[in-house]
Amino acid sequence: MASLAWGSRYIDFREVIHALTDSSDMSFNALVVRERIPRTVFSLIAGACLGVSGALMQSITRNPIADPSILGVNTGASLFVVAGITFFNLNTASEYIWFAIVGAMITAICVYSIASIGAGGITPIKLALAGAAISAILSSLVSLIILPRADVMDAYRFWQVGSLSGATWEGIKSVLPFLIVGLIISIISTPALNALALGDEVATGLGVNTGLVRIACAIAGVILCGATTAIAGPIGFVGLMIPHTVRLIFGSDMKNLVPMSAIGGAILLTASDVIGRVIGSPSELEVGIITAFLGAPILIMIARKAKVKSI
Repeated sequence: MASLAWGSRYIDFREVIHALTDSSDMSFNALVVRERIPRTVFSLIAGACLGVSGALMQSITRNPIADPSILGVNTGASLFVVAGITFFNLNTASEYIWFAIVGAMITAICVYSIASIGAGGITPIKLALAGAAISAILSSLVSLIILPRADVMDAYRFWQVGSLSGATWEGIKSVLPFLIVGLIISIISTPALNALALGDEVATGLGVNTGLVRIACAIAGVILCGATTAIAGPIGFVGLMIPHTVRLIFGSDMKNLVPMSAIGGAILLTASDVIGRVIGSPSELEVGIITAFLGAPILIMIARKAKVKSI
């Protein structure tokens, strides 16, 4: 309701309800409310997907700071979208989505491969460092592509910050199948993820194929992140904050963690979007700025207090 009512033009809640229930109302306020509906719907969907993606990545890597933005997955999706805009003249979300998912997938594989090099195999610290290094390289490539091209920079600059302003019904329909597949895999995998939390040897003894579970959940997390990034841009910290908050309240059972991360992510992203519109009125602050502002203290708190060996 707040997302439909608050923005560059404030609309009373009674008028919002009337606009939603009376399709014959063609007043200016009613039209504004209906224009905000796709944005609100997508903010709920995108927040849910980012929350679940973060929960999956933290679970399969046993890394409390795993997050699509920290591991560089968002940046990989961004690079491929920029390449698509520049070299293939892409201009719609339905065209962005395949490039974003492929970019996110390749980046995830590269980060995982680099982190596994050396003695001791993959550790949370090595994974975070590999993600930071890959993200820095990909960000440089993005700058290399867009700086000589003013037209591409204009199309990219607002998308890069992370924004929900470009959400449309057409864009939502184009990414919805991918998001549904990712969420279904997440829900189906929750029992196996609970076993995986006990350790690989125990999970194997319980009949869980640990390699298959990790691959399936990694694919689901990348799909959820990549498809969301295709429309909203690289929004960070949602997948970091929400799973930690949910664990504090509901515990580490993945049967609770996955659905509650979806609900928490939807609430956080929608609330951040509303806050950005209220603070920036009559314009707006992009939602990626608000989530970064909220998420940075959480990351500092985790780094100071959490044992970064495992979760």
